[in-house]
Amino acid sequence: MNQLEESRQKIDAVDAQLVKLFEERFEAVRGVLEYKIANDMPVLDSSREKAIVEKNTARLEHEELKPYFEKWYQAMLDVSKEYQKDHMK
Repeated sequence: MNQLEESRQKIDAVDAQLVKLFEERFEAVRGVLEYKIANDMPVLDSSREKAIVEKNTARLEHEELKPYFEKWYQAMLDVSKEYQKDHMK
């Protein structure tokens, strides 16, 4: 097996973990959504969103990945907000 195939296998394994974590995260998002609905709260809490982006960005070991991680993480948060808006109806 060459380096390309090995790298692709590693990516596939990580992707499989990401799928499971995505589902696990959205189970928690459902709980947040239920609370927001019950307490008549808006989907967006911009101060919370800013804080979690900063907290998770700080966890990076490789500083050069910061702008890419922030973009990826923000996209995940945007999908989460879209899910919540769709299910608040």
